[in-house]
Amino acid sequence: MPKAQPAFSYPAHDHHASENVTIALDPYDTSAKANIFVVNYQAHELLPMFLVITNDGDQPVETSAMNAELVTADRSKLSPAGEDDILRRISHPQASATRGPLPFPTKKVKGTVGSAERNEIQNAQFRARAVESHSSQAGFLFFDVAELPNPLPGARFYLTGLRDSSGHPLMYFEVSLDKYLAGKAP
Repeated sequence: MPKAQPAFSYPAHDHHASENVTIALDPYDTSAKANIFVVNYQAHELLPMFLVITNDGDQPVETSAMNAELVTADRSKLSPAGEDDILRRISHPQASATRGPLPFPTKKVKGTVGSAERNEIQNAQFRARAVESHSSQAGFLFFDVAELPNPLPGARFYLTGLRDSSGHPLMYFEVSLDKYLAGKAP
């Protein structure tokens, strides 16, 4: 997995000076970046996004109630795919065509995921429950972009549910993915 840099060093980030917290996104939308993975997520119409949360404050920030959402230019709202959804997508389950003599359905679904793929999915996902003071936490969020030919231009990422050490909610974060696209343009 990539080593996380401070969130403000990524082109697509949102910094809240009053809360001393910055979040950043780094989409893994090119084959050169996606080479770190065992699974070809692009072939399965999943978009990995590297989420980095940097806490420059003196108190930890809780992420257990965090809610992430990607809103595309055409206003499609996407939530990150869960582990089971990702496993289902990459296993290609298919029902067998053999039928027994009885009239009730007997199709069996076949599809497997190897241990290397399963471990990658488990280890890559953002699972931090908190971000300690003066540190960063990072991991991947996977978005199902099956019917979206080009989801990044005009898209915005929203992150809510972060709380300070007293349990008070932080202001929501909004990141324009156009910042990422402008940063990678030649």
